[in-house]
Amino acid sequence: MSLQTRLMTAVIGFVSLILIIVAVITSATLGSTLEQQLDDKVKGYAVTIRDRVVEGVAPSDATVENILYRLDPVPGLLLSVGSPVAGPTGVAFDDSRGALSSTRQSLTSEQLRQLYATVALGTPATVSFDGLGSYRVVGTTASNGVVVITGLPRDEIQNQLTQLLTVILLATVGGLILLALTTAITIRVGLRPLRAVAATATRVANQQLARGEVSITERVPASEADPRTETGLVGASLNKLLDHVDSSLAARQKNEEQMRRFVADASHELRTPLASIRGYSELSLRALRHAPDSAQSGEVIESTTSSLERIQAQSLRMTRLVEDLLLLARLDEGRELVYGTIDLTQLALEGLSDARPTAADHHWKIDVPDEPVTIVGDAGRMHQVVANLLANARTHTPAGTTVTLSVARDGDDAVLRVHDDGPGIDPAIRDELFARFARGDSSRARQTGGTGLGLAIVKAIVEGHHGSITVESVPGDTTFTVRIPVEPPPAPARA
Repeated sequence: MSLQTRLMTAVIGFVSLILIIVAVITSATLGSTLEQQLDDKVKGYAVTIRDRVVEGVAPSDATVENILYRLDPVPGLLLSVGSPVAGPTGVAFDDSRGALSSTRQSLTSEQLRQLYATVALGTPATVSFDGLGSYRVVGTTASNGVVVITGLPRDEIQNQLTQLLTVILLATVGGLILLALTTAITIRVGLRPLRAVAATATRVANQQLARGEVSITERVPASEADPRTETGLVGASLNKLLDHVDSSLAARQKNEEQMRRFVADASHELRTPLASIRGYSELSLRALRHAPDSAQSGEVIESTTSSLERIQAQSLRMTRLVEDLLLLARLDEGRELVYGTIDLTQLALEGLSDARPTAADHHWKIDVPDEPVTIVGDAGRMHQVVANLLANARTHTPAGTTVTLSVARDGDDAVLRVHDDGPGIDPAIRDELFARFARGDSSRARQTGGTGLGLAIVKAIVEGHHGSITVESVPGDTTFTVRIPVEPPPAPARA
């Protein structure tokens, strides 16, 4: 069964059970109360008849006719007189007409025998007669030995109980019908957010998410995703999940595009040295094969030597590219870092000393504190960070540019900055500056060849040290800022 059906069955079933229990208890309590009232009434009639009528009648005259002659009977009264002399006699009045005008029926000997066998003196009892109905009777004995049995019909009690049960039944049925309708509407309205969630999930499930550019636009309507309600919270959670999935799919698509560009760039970078190696190899082989005599052997040797040098240069270039790619792959996997204590001030001094001879036409400055700034990290990789940043400033700025390397302590971070007053970075490529195989434009034109992996390696090493690198650039003011935590990260995070 559906959830709505189960809830309605449970609610209506429990309410029905409660109403039945209430009806039984009510009818039993009311029946007991009416029975007690009838007993009191019967006892009152019995005492009145005994004290006011029977006590003044001789036992030989103690018959029903003589008693009724002196008594104004009530409708429905049952009266029996048992005289030691005259024997028992009895009569019952039909209470449908009332008073003495009502029909009077004498009790048969069999009915009298049944009556006297049932009634105990002083204790009310119930007796039923065929054709007369059920009575509540009580017996008393007068001082002259006459036994008087008085009874009143129980029809009024039964009629009242029947009316009560009928009213309860009709109210119960009507209430259950109203309850069923109210419950159905309430549950249907309450479960509407779940149906909206199911419909949204079905539409999302029917989308093609395996390939290509994918965007999940389906969401549970805001009216059905109120987090203040239980069912609305499900819709809000699904919307949040779909947001995360959509972001993940967008990131996946972006990664796929970056991977395709990466493969294309890597292929392009490798194709040039491989083509050079192949060309110079073929040139050398051709020169060796077509040397006609020893007179030209010197020229052949010189040509072959030049070709082999070019082959070696291109091989070294390709080796550097492959090593850089391998380093990036290992850094992405969290490998290649050997932690130890590093004096960042000393590292900056050594890096600037290495960079100064490579660009004598630049002005080099250093700004370090008197006290050493130490961090925990990989000394070799941090030296590579400094070298790459200085090489980047040297390569992409014209002669006469001033490059300043500074080290400082900022709270819990060590800060390393490389500043130059060159032409700046084109804003169009600033967001992709740390991407692999990123290229600068003519405003920071390269004077030497490169793979475009330098800043990508710097970013990977810095992030491997749980740090960050940022760049701010306007014409005449470009600063790369590296922040590394002074204290080592927790062991699990470092691992």
